[in-house]
Amino acid sequence: MSTAPNTASHGENIIPFSVSEEPPPLDWRYEFAHRALYTLVGALTLPASRLWHTLLQPRSPAPNPGALAELARRLEDVLESDRDNARNGIYPPDLLLQLPVADYLRILPEALLDAPALLLRRYLDGHDDLPEEPWMESLPSYYRRTFHWQTDGWLSTKSARLYDGSVEFLFAGMADTMRRQAIPPVVRTLRSDASQSRRVLDLGCGTGRFLKQLAQAQSDARLYGVDLSPHYLEHARGLLAEHPFLGFSQENIESVPFADGTFDCVTSIFVFHELPKPVRRNVVREAIRVLRPGGRLVVLDSAQLAESPMLEVFLNGFADGYHEPFYQGYIRDDLAELFKSQGLVVEDVKPVLVSKLVVGRKP
Repeated sequence: MSTAPNTASHGENIIPFSVSEEPPPLDWRYEFAHRALYTLVGALTLPASRLWHTLLQPRSPAPNPGALAELARRLEDVLESDRDNARNGIYPPDLLLQLPVADYLRILPEALLDAPALLLRRYLDGHDDLPEEPWMESLPSYYRRTFHWQTDGWLSTKSARLYDGSVEFLFAGMADTMRRQAIPPVVRTLRSDASQSRRVLDLGCGTGRFLKQLAQAQSDARLYGVDLSPHYLEHARGLLAEHPFLGFSQENIESVPFADGTFDCVTSIFVFHELPKPVRRNVVREAIRVLRPGGRLVVLDSAQLAESPMLEVFLNGFADGYHEPFYQGYIRDDLAELFKSQGLVVEDVKPVLVSKLVVGRKP
């Protein structure tokens, strides 16, 4: 992978999108994906998801009507945003049709067979129930855990194979939709005249799900993913095998092997809530180091109390049920204030259903 510094100018004039003043009407396939398909997926998964939450979180209080109403409002907002992003040319409408239902159905029998072991691990507090490999001792201690109580943590091919389906189940069919809301600030940066290299670094890229979406939105982007799990990186390589401008590296995201100013954008999707507070700061500093002046750090992660106090019952329940040892600290560690403390200019803080988008620009 190249680590040459980005030579783009520091000024930025946004190139307008090629969208007519009167956008063409959305065809029936789009509307089907936008409403009916998500409704169907939610209807199929929500009852099972609620039962699963009950088994994992038996002591969690029921959400109050205000929290449920807020959740419903946010669901409408994110669906509307998703539609507008496609209509405005930020990403192709076909992305909304790409629910990999067949892939998830194929892994369903394996996931169901694994469910009893996961529940037993939760009740026996098997946070360190991991494969025994000597090389794993070199991994940070905070990483060597069975996050979500999932078998092998992040450290097996099986875990990587089941991960995306389990997350989609957890969010009742809305995980990919939430991920897509991180695409617009990246695309706007890459389409500006300040972007010459079009390099994007995804920190904690996991299975490559977000990078796959981004590759479809911006096919000429040079995408780089860093993760500590060789198994998840291998899965990501397979998922993005057809993208011509791609590089992966097994590294700690607190210290990545790239020169200062290499990237137009650095992204991180659903990673910060699984990091201890000092590590979150190390990661932000490292992201700033490898960003060019004017580049953006784009983080999509769990909602926090700063912008989502009405969702506190959901946030506390997640921490209780899903073995997220750093989550209670995370929801009180406002990402916008963290960005500001490290010298970033905060351009956007946006609720995205049960997550949030925070965009910071390097001066």
